[in-house]
Amino acid sequence: MKIKKGSKVSIAYKLYLDGFDGELFETAEKDAPLVFKVGADEMLESFEEFLIGKENGEKFEFKIDMMDAYGPESEDSIGLFPHSVFADDDGKLPDLGDFVPMEDEDGNEYEAFVVEVTDDEVVLDFNHPLAGEDLYLKGEILNVE
Repeated sequence: MKIKKGSKVSIAYKLYLDGFDGELFETAEKDAPLVFKVGADEMLESFEEFLIGKENGEKFEFKIDMMDAYGPESEDSIGLFPHSVFADDDGKLPDLGDFVPMEDEDGNEYEAFVVEVTDDEVVLDFNHPLAGEDLYLKGEILNVE
């Protein structure tokens, strides 16, 4: 059966940055595959487009340009927040490299990456972790329903 909109798909894959022989960023193995429904807004549209028409057992290898993935990094997605926003009862601040959950005034939830902690502020990056990156994927279609 070929993959089409509405198909439930299981795949094993490896996601690389900086080329097919670059940094391995993420993986889904055959014993714990990625399972999703095509067209249900669970995956990048460009990712699904590369899989349309493929079938069980077929291997794939393709690149998704950053503009078709998560776009470029945006300086507008960097924010400065006073320590008082983060300090817990013990006065502990998040560490450099931590991901912290944030919520805006409308109740929308975001996850931000701590890029700097100064004497007065915590600097957060709200860009998607893969913003600014071309994505290189290798894998295999395990099941199509």
